[in-house]
Amino acid sequence: MQLYRRETEVNGRTYSIETGMWAKQANGSAVVRLGDTMVLVTVCVSKEMKDGQDFFPLQVEYREKAYAAGKIPGGFFKRESKPSEKEVLSARCVDRPIRPLFPEGFMNDTQVMAMIISQDQENDADMLAITGASLALCVSDIPFGGPVAGVRVALVDDKFIVSPTFEEVERSAMDMVVAGSKDSILMVEGGAFEVSEDTMIQGIMEGHKAIKKLCALQEEIAKECGKQKFVFVKSETDPVLKGKVKELVFDKLKAAYQIAKKEERRDSIEAIKKDAVSALEAEYPEQSKLIISLIHDLEAEIMRGRILEEGIRIDGRKTNEIRKITCQSKVLPRAHGSAVFTRGETQGLVVTTLGTKLDEQKIDALHGESWKDYMFHYNFPPFSTGEAKPVRATGRREIGHGHLAERSLAAVLPSKDKFPYTIRIVSDILESNGSSSMASVCGGSLSLMDAGVPIKSPVAGIAMGLIKEGDRTAILSDILGDEDHLGDMDFKVTGTREGITAFQMDIKIDGITPELMKSALEQAKAGRIHILGKMDEELNTPRTELSKYAPRILHLKVAVEDIGAIIGPGGKIIKEIQEKTGAVINIDDDGTVLIASTGGLGGPEAKAWIERITMKPEIGKVYQGTVKGIQNFGCFVEFMPGREGLVHISELAAARVNKVEDIVNVGDTISVKLIDIDPLSHKVRLSKKQAE
Repeated sequence: MQLYRRETEVNGRTYSIETGMWAKQANGSAVVRLGDTMVLVTVCVSKEMKDGQDFFPLQVEYREKAYAAGKIPGGFFKRESKPSEKEVLSARCVDRPIRPLFPEGFMNDTQVMAMIISQDQENDADMLAITGASLALCVSDIPFGGPVAGVRVALVDDKFIVSPTFEEVERSAMDMVVAGSKDSILMVEGGAFEVSEDTMIQGIMEGHKAIKKLCALQEEIAKECGKQKFVFVKSETDPVLKGKVKELVFDKLKAAYQIAKKEERRDSIEAIKKDAVSALEAEYPEQSKLIISLIHDLEAEIMRGRILEEGIRIDGRKTNEIRKITCQSKVLPRAHGSAVFTRGETQGLVVTTLGTKLDEQKIDALHGESWKDYMFHYNFPPFSTGEAKPVRATGRREIGHGHLAERSLAAVLPSKDKFPYTIRIVSDILESNGSSSMASVCGGSLSLMDAGVPIKSPVAGIAMGLIKEGDRTAILSDILGDEDHLGDMDFKVTGTREGITAFQMDIKIDGITPELMKSALEQAKAGRIHILGKMDEELNTPRTELSKYAPRILHLKVAVEDIGAIIGPGGKIIKEIQEKTGAVINIDDDGTVLIASTGGLGGPEAKAWIERITMKPEIGKVYQGTVKGIQNFGCFVEFMPGREGLVHISELAAARVNKVEDIVNVGDTISVKLIDIDPLSHKVRLSKKQAE
């Protein structure tokens, strides 16, 4: 048992990678540490491929252990349960840069498991897991084209910080994750506050510098202790069968790929596949999957060749052309804000709902608890692609698309002090043929404005594609589903006219250069501006009035010492206010009071009630009060909610008063003037005669 370790300095903290000590029965394992945050990553592979396997079964799991932060899990069972949204998103980040680097045709079950075993409350573990997965694969006997590494890049005060702390990310104008090899970029994702394309490229280059260092460290360790890779030879297809399949279907497929409409094209291709399998069944029995796989390869050849040679895409568009766009707002009568965004054969129904502080989502993360007042949920029902499939729990893809859309719009939302609402956006995809997450962004922007949310400016999104064969390349704007499936890149970019708000890039080849990425960003900007123009034709500014079905929120600030008076003993006072006005009241520890009421009814009344409770008595001011008690020497009057003062018998009237009851009785409403407050006892003296 020998430890192999390398260290470097990142953002003023020690970054270390090691292997050889833990989880030695796995094919490969690694521990990556930054500060006191540690990730253990293992990789295991099945010895043989399953019969009939026709896709790469890579499974990536990312699990946070509560003990890593010195916590015991909540809930009845007191143990970690299903992955949180954060864990799902982190697993996707690990998966995307390593998946393209396995050999083509490799079909063995492969599992990467990242366990967060220490969390120092300063450093996130997600990017460490990418580097750990790469090191575990590099020292294993599994064929892998790494190393790769992942880093986070923040932009704080116009300076790039690699591997920022949580606090630095909070202050940053851009939160970007970058993964790549020594030579190229494989994955980029992040959010920003309207940064320029040049700023984004600069951030990627800063991240790539650190990636090169981390890849070099992995190479050193792998050279020392890496296992011999087991021999993987891609099974060669019978060239005679390949020739027969091509002869049978090539011309028919070319004709099918002239059909612009997705459903008709898919039906035509399915018929071609069925006929080919039937024609070859006698000579090649039980080879239907292989035949269909060969047809799939021909599909890619035809689609990619036409784009590179003619500049014409499946639906007849040019490489930089955007599909037809239609927008509708206020489509649902009861929703607070709604829109339908349609681009080609992709359509999203996107709805905004406004709630109160009680609707915020509690987030219990390793680095602490927080409350989320803005959510974007994305749904992809099977009917959107004309399929009949079981509807299961929210999938990883849906969580990922929702997160990207959420980031895209976060940059333009108003601050809490200007718009104290909890915002939930839901995108239900009604039709899908590429870029449904970007349709969600566009529809989300429209639905926010329809709801009257004072966003800074509209946001649009576009998905860019790439076809690369040697030195020949074509960048595609607004890609179709088939162009995503058969192409080399899916690069989603969202933003306003002023700059980028979110981005996500996945590469299916070994990587792309910064120059190619810059060209894609320039083309994406032109497409984004075009889409924003189409959106403006429907709605270009937020509506000035909220829906009558949305809650109205009033807010005021009270002294912290007055909070108890508003709540009352056992919550008696605040309950009474809510019951009698119908408003919902929330009080923060700093004295901020939010009063929500549907349609505005009851809100002003509740606010006035609270203002009366927290009102400060003023000497010389006249109040309307209620007589609460009578004594021989005078009467006690409640002149403010919960505040009483004494009207001495001598202050009841200008003339001499022999008996208090001659002037007032319990329950009478009278005008009184506050004439004195004792500085020590705080007792209040009132006068009826001076108020007349």
